[in-house]
Amino acid sequence: FGIASDENFVITTTNRKEITEDNFSGLVRDGVTLYLLQSVDQMLPLATKERIDFLPHYDTLVKSGMYEYYASEGQNPLPFALAELIDNSLSATSRNTGIRSIQIKLLFDDSQGKPAVAVIDNGSGMTSKQLNNWAVYRLSKFTRQGDFESDHSGYVRPLPVPRSLNSDISYFGVGGKQAVFFVGQSARMISKPATSQDVHELVLSKEDF
Repeated sequence: FGIASDENFVITTTNRKEITEDNFSGLVRDGVTLYLLQSVDQMLPLATKERIDFLPHYDTLVKSGMYEYYASEGQNPLPFALAELIDNSLSATSRNTGIRSIQIKLLFDDSQGKPAVAVIDNGSGMTSKQLNNWAVYRLSKFTRQGDFESDHSGYVRPLPVPRSLNSDISYFGVGGKQAVFFVGQSARMISKPATSQDVHELVLSKEDF
């Protein structure tokens, strides 16, 4: 990399966790993207891209015939799909010390692209790894274990409260993806972790599939 012998540098994950001798074996594995920086909090000089490869979770094959919107039988399923789309926001804002802000916008401005549903919140944000986990079909947020950056790290199912407040809408980890493709043909998630200056973006589209 052309680093001089007297030059200081650090190697970090995309979540700015520094790779050290102590945690090297637990953090580094095939396919992980790393940053080579002058310091952990260095601004990135340009946009970076990370290719995400994953096999669908086996439940996709085992349970793909289940009707996800069973609750909407004989009703309009759109409200149930919208409820799934705000599940991530409910989870992300569950530990806010201040106001929980969740906005749902319907966008019809042709100059901004195709019509879209936008869900915006002021929650904790997701790292690139957490966005990767979200993309795995049928991987329940309560069973995503064995990863130092789980999608819902430290998430504990809350005591009984109104379902609209406890992020328990999408229990099986399928609703968000299924809802997206019920309502439209693509999903774009833009997220900035509260503890990091980096903004991460994930795009899933019918075209890409």
